[in-house]
Amino acid sequence: MLNRLFNALEKTRSSISNAFKSLSGNNISNEDIEQIEEKLLLADIGFNTVENIIKIIKKFRNDDFLNEIKKYLITELPQKHNLVNGASSPMVIMVVGVNGTGKTTSAAKLAKLYKDLGNDVTLVAADTYRAAAVEQLRIWSNRANTRLVCNEKATEPSAVLFDGLTSALSNNSDIVIVDTAGRLHTYDNLMSELEKMHRISTKRFPQFIVKNIITIDSLLGQNSIVQAEQFNNHVPLDGAILTKLDGTAKGGIVFSLYKKLKIPVQYIGVGEELSDLEMFDPMKYVDGLFGIKNVK
Repeated sequence: MLNRLFNALEKTRSSISNAFKSLSGNNISNEDIEQIEEKLLLADIGFNTVENIIKIIKKFRNDDFLNEIKKYLITELPQKHNLVNGASSPMVIMVVGVNGTGKTTSAAKLAKLYKDLGNDVTLVAADTYRAAAVEQLRIWSNRANTRLVCNEKATEPSAVLFDGLTSALSNNSDIVIVDTAGRLHTYDNLMSELEKMHRISTKRFPQFIVKNIITIDSLLGQNSIVQAEQFNNHVPLDGAILTKLDGTAKGGIVFSLYKKLKIPVQYIGVGEELSDLEMFDPMKYVDGLFGIKNVK
């Protein structure tokens, strides 16, 4: 994971690394502090977290401040946690989010990841609005060698979901991954539809543990916090998938997401291939963010 994640964080890392390199022991000036503060904020690490990093720099005016920063940042993130580990029942993972954040691709990547871990996986194509969504997911499911439930003629996402969960029970699937339609958090009718899908999963299919995962576009930075907050008001979010991380210098969004909303990043997209999805590891993430290798 480390090499791919390290590479994906290259833009974020390079945006702040030069500023850190310019800091030198007791000769740290106010101008140096302002520069590193600006770089950290531009990386979307979040104001409160940046303030605490600055305090660490001022307190440890020697080569140890980088290790102190790393130890602090790790405490600001949830512990490494596999969403599926320890589950005593089959699980439904609903992939939700705003249009264009990579839901369909992320759903397929999740299917591939858990299929490779030995699970029986069913993909459900519940995006009935985007014409290409079903065909796209069919291609991905074939590559991942997972079962796909879809209905190109259906206009009601909840009906496709119902059929998908029924099929998953019949086939004794361990994990059902549902690709939902992209929707703006300001569209009340679409958000109500999402609530309905969640109710169907929890009320009509009590055999399943239901988890909701939101896809977060790394390119959007702090704007994603507002989106996640609104989605969380309609369906309980159990985590996030951080997508397009390799194309942005705003890789610090994971800190704000957890600090403000207590939504942990569970997975990170580190490329375009089907296998380019990694379970989130806070220590490796911080390693990749700052290029710091060891903690004393």
